[in-house]
Amino acid sequence: MTLVGDGHTILVTGGAGYIGAHTVVELLGLGYAVVVVDNLVNSKKVSIKRAEEITGKKINFYEVDLCEKEALEDVFKKHQFTSCIHFAGLKSVGESVIKPLKYYYNNLTGTSVLLELLEKYACKNFVFSSSATVYGLPKSLPLKEDHSLSCVNPYGRTKLFIEEMLRDLHSSDPSWNIVILRYFNPVGAHSSGLIGEDPSDVPNNLMPFIAQTAIGRRECLNIFGGDYNTKDGTGVRDYIHVVDLALGHVCSLKKIQEKCGCVAYNLGTGRGYSVLEMVRAFEDASGKKIPYRIVERRKGDVAECYADPEKSKKELGWSASKGLQDMCKDTWNWQSQNPNGYV
Repeated sequence: MTLVGDGHTILVTGGAGYIGAHTVVELLGLGYAVVVVDNLVNSKKVSIKRAEEITGKKINFYEVDLCEKEALEDVFKKHQFTSCIHFAGLKSVGESVIKPLKYYYNNLTGTSVLLELLEKYACKNFVFSSSATVYGLPKSLPLKEDHSLSCVNPYGRTKLFIEEMLRDLHSSDPSWNIVILRYFNPVGAHSSGLIGEDPSDVPNNLMPFIAQTAIGRRECLNIFGGDYNTKDGTGVRDYIHVVDLALGHVCSLKKIQEKCGCVAYNLGTGRGYSVLEMVRAFEDASGKKIPYRIVERRKGDVAECYADPEKSKKELGWSASKGLQDMCKDTWNWQSQNPNGYV
């Protein structure tokens, strides 16, 4: 039987990261050849070794920063890419508020250099890792792809500016095929427990903070804000299993083969859970009590955010299949097998 990816070589930037590594596993499983470029600022090389262990396939890996054009071009000279999936970028909302110039330089410059080289080497098929933060403060829910776009923090603005860059690029040259994926809140881990989310510092996202508290690495979970206008006062988000998210990228590569132009899709479940609901679900999955305290809201956070995923279902043939129990169970499986992450 011919595998889907036969004859295709995919450049995956940021492929050693949390979402990148899971996507690499799915791509390899479908017969795609994969080349990973990552500067390892927010990731660890061992994730590549673990992905190879899961799949039994070889991954070409290069430790390169996208802002270093000569080093990146050396990678292009060694491989002929058919598509690129672009994950690489700084991603902390809180840090972006404190260090906006760092985020604008890294995320925008790196993407611009990457696109220049893709154009030079005739690879005009591109999947971009965007974010639901481009919707800003939601005027209505659930969020649809045609909602107005705005941002409340520099991290989100870098995603929105890159989206605009891509739309302008396609307008100037319609031979580009671009899929923009607006993620909601990725959680979970591969069922093997070999790869998962391993923040380099204090976690910025809820689930790894819960998991690290459960395993004993942190004394207490900080819940940012208990006075939102939600069911229990804590923020509500659309959590999506990282394997479902990874499969969304596979579907996007298939969409590109249809000469799709430049199009955006939400990747979410369409269901929102509060922070306290997530805590209780994780306690059930792990059998551990999660101590927590309510602290001040974080600047740039919104009360509620969840997707309308119908466009993805209709046009990509994609929908999330894993529920909250799977998300918590797989996260605990990863964390309990790797109490200190990849270290």
